[in-house]
Amino acid sequence: TLWKKKGYWTRLKAFSLAQSIFTGNSKSFFCNKYKR
Repeated sequence: TLWKKKGYWTRLKAFSLAQSIFTGNSKSFFCNKYKR
């Protein structure tokens, strides 16, 4: 169960990190896309 918990937490951290990166980069990406 400990290994499963560790995997769950790492997956959760990775998901939140990816979500924050996606939301942060998507805005600048769309801005650059429409500026061209």
